[in-house]
Amino acid sequence: MAFDLEMTDELLSTTRAVRKRLDFERPVPREVINECLELAVQAPTASNSQTWRWVVVDDPDLRSKVADFYRMAMQDRSSVSEAWDGKKAEPDDQTARVLNSAGWLAENLHKVPAFVIPCFEGRPRPDAPAATLSATYGSIMPALWNFQLALRSRGLGSTLTTVHLFREKEVAELLGIPDDVLQVALLPVAYTKGTDFKRAARPPVSGITHWNGW
Repeated sequence: MAFDLEMTDELLSTTRAVRKRLDFERPVPREVINECLELAVQAPTASNSQTWRWVVVDDPDLRSKVADFYRMAMQDRSSVSEAWDGKKAEPDDQTARVLNSAGWLAENLHKVPAFVIPCFEGRPRPDAPAATLSATYGSIMPALWNFQLALRSRGLGSTLTTVHLFREKEVAELLGIPDDVLQVALLPVAYTKGTDFKRAARPPVSGITHWNGW
């Protein structure tokens, strides 16, 4: 099969983290989310374990409660960050925009039509070696990215958020997620206001790539 490289590269390079351009008014059909999840689970997993699990939240009352925990978690993260970093440097313009956008999303999260919470069945030990942790997250992150690419190709958007994990236990209790299932992220899912997303400004790979050694 000969892929259309121009279209493929456009999809890969313009699938952005979308927050302020999420359309809160347009419902997201369950069949569309299912289509994207069917593509998500085509991603490889460590030892072909296929231990990804997905929790989709489209009930308005549950979304509101999860959003409340998310906002609490934002406060938790701020407290941890301040204690860890001490005096923080002023962010650059791009980082400031991202932080502003993230705050806006937290305030409006309950309005998003659906949340998708990717999970991993099996929780690594606190003292697990790096290889185990890499296999754990490496078995879910490719599927998560497949899901986001599938959304983009259908006119939807999302952003990978992990803030709610500061309140993972409370969200698990709310949604009935078993203790041995690890939540990995929360993706707000909605159609986007327009689809004209651009490539991000990134440094040239020549400055961050090492051949045959560091």
